[in-house]
Amino acid sequence: MRLLNDGGPIMYIILVLLILSLFFIAKAFIGKTKDEIHSKKMISLAVDSSLLSLVIGCLGSLLGIIELFDMVEALGETRPDLFSAGLKVSLLTITFGVFSFVIGRLGILVYKWSLKA
Repeated sequence: MRLLNDGGPIMYIILVLLILSLFFIAKAFIGKTKDEIHSKKMISLAVDSSLLSLVIGCLGSLLGIIELFDMVEALGETRPDLFSAGLKVSLLTITFGVFSFVIGRLGILVYKWSLKA
């Protein structure tokens, strides 16, 4: 929870997208035997939400780095402790975005592997 708060509000958006990806994958598994078209739609939504979490993580990281350089510019000098803290915060969003992307893609891979030829 501390890392989620440290990363800022974008971390919660990525968390929602991760939950959505897992939800879509679960719905695809549940409906696999009943309705194949609905199942494919759920996997397509999982693909989109996992990719969106990666892109939003990159955006959050870029915004964090911009804020870091704004802070350095306002202070007029670079203090290593402040610089490293700002860099850490900016990297949290991209790390969580990549984590969310990988988890979603692993679920999609398992789903596709479970399909009959």
